[in-house]
Amino acid sequence: MKFDVLVVGAGLAGAALAAALRGSRLKLGVVETRAPARPAGWDPRIYAISAANVDFLSSIGIWQHLDSTRITPIYDMEIHGDAGGRLDFSAYDCGLRELAWIVESSLMQIELWETIKRQHNVTLISPAEPTALSMGADAASLTLADGRRLEARLIVAADGRDSWVRQAAGIGARNTPYDEKGVVANFRCAKPHRDTAFQWFRNDGVLAYLPLPEQHMSMVWSAPDALADELVGLPPQALCARVAEAGDFRLGELELVTPAAAFPLRLMRVDDVVQPRLALIGDAAHAIHPLSGHGINLGYQDAQVLAGLLAGLDPWRDPGELPVLRAYARARAEETALLQYTTHGLNRLFKPTHPLLSGIRNLGLNLTNTLPVVRNALVRYAIAGRF
Repeated sequence: MKFDVLVVGAGLAGAALAAALRGSRLKLGVVETRAPARPAGWDPRIYAISAANVDFLSSIGIWQHLDSTRITPIYDMEIHGDAGGRLDFSAYDCGLRELAWIVESSLMQIELWETIKRQHNVTLISPAEPTALSMGADAASLTLADGRRLEARLIVAADGRDSWVRQAAGIGARNTPYDEKGVVANFRCAKPHRDTAFQWFRNDGVLAYLPLPEQHMSMVWSAPDALADELVGLPPQALCARVAEAGDFRLGELELVTPAAAFPLRLMRVDDVVQPRLALIGDAAHAIHPLSGHGINLGYQDAQVLAGLLAGLDPWRDPGELPVLRAYARARAEETALLQYTTHGLNRLFKPTHPLLSGIRNLGLNLTNTLPVVRNALVRYAIAGRF
């Protein structure tokens, strides 16, 4: 089978790219190991979607079809330091409708999957497992485990942090482990969250409460490995007590509704985002600390920018030629680098327990909180990518 663009990985970023190209002249193939499934109850994997990406998902026909009863806006956010520092963000003060939306990963994933299944210019190849990749002057080819051979002028690697395509293409990735795990779980709260997100920079990691509908909340605790393993191993009642205490009982007593799970955290930078006939998007291209909640937002913006460039090509242009792909790499370099270094720096800043450093970082939070122009500018940049 021959394609103009072959997307390997139908996760959020890969499927969004295919959906964004629905009006183009390009013939698309999407390779995925398995179809997504909806978990029972609440999905433990929750994302904070920025306003810019709500607009993107709306433009490709996804956002408006999501179940609105399972989505929560964030109108306010409280950030607490480890020694009395505090920073408050308000959508109203910034002239915004909301700071972000909290959405289950599987809710978006299934809607994207169903969309590309119906798309006239997409061939969905699943289940499928790639086993060989070769790059030619005019096309790249991907061989699957069942012997099928797929050919495309451009291959897009959207197959996650441990991308098989990236490794097969010989693109190096530099990983900086944080010696931490992200512990996630969902709870029912005794007190209403009032559409507010909370974050605590503690001496045992970064704890976040993200609001969910019906007085529920999603917890993300970026904790040292030993503590993360301990949290996952706690009985439900003990875990609820530990998480409630760590959050200063801000939402009262907690009731566990989704068992705790953990995943390792690391910063990942790749040597190249593009090569002739190949582009990386989403987690295949970058991995950042989750304290800013921007991981999937970067992936969606990768998809939007690359789709815009490909859809706008003249009919005679080759989507896999290097000048086209370098334009994508340049367009995504600034935001990706900014968020990688910012989140990495914040993680490093709040890790040491030295009293002097603790005083400085908490003073910084309090000082920023007294300067609404600076504070609101930071929010606008985080949401829209501009001040």
